[in-house]
Amino acid sequence: MADALREVGGLILAGGRSSRFGAEKALAIFRGRMMLDHAYDALSACAAVAVSAGRQSGAAAAAAARGLDVLGDDPALPKGPLAGIASGLAWAQALGLAWLATAPCDAPLIGAETFARLEAARGDACAVYAVTADGAEPLVALWRAALLRPLTTALRAGAHPSIHGFLDAQGARRAVFENAAPFANINTSSDLARLE
Repeated sequence: MADALREVGGLILAGGRSSRFGAEKALAIFRGRMMLDHAYDALSACAAVAVSAGRQSGAAAAAAARGLDVLGDDPALPKGPLAGIASGLAWAQALGLAWLATAPCDAPLIGAETFARLEAARGDACAVYAVTADGAEPLVALWRAALLRPLTTALRAGAHPSIHGFLDAQGARRAVFENAAPFANINTSSDLARLE
């Protein structure tokens, strides 16, 4: 898998407001470790890993302490995860990487094998994202770095499109995962307790 992801940058998405959770989800402890660290593990085979987070956030501080690049959103773009992904695509391009893998910080059961499967499924598509019986998981995806231009164009139009809607419009491939359990998303402290 390391060879397969040698041209891939990894981006941990930790820029959400965590309003329902009540604190920064990236810093929440799950099975003895921060959720940020679980996301890092899932992306650890990538050539480099960065974190999308607010510059003054605890996630940014934790990422910097681990030697990871911290990427802020372009303030000229509408707020949302696609703004963070745009920064990640620009970062990947600057490093000469052809692809970007994205993982949300609040799905700590996603593992490195998920990205190995996405890599195997991408073929010649511009992107590939996970789909389970519970629905699309477009933040668990591989994006060709060249998607920066159409994504920036879409965001500069003034709206934040749906993530899987944007990906589908670009011709992304869907990779079907039979087991939805690893994609469990933690939105509240009750979710965290239940998943523990």
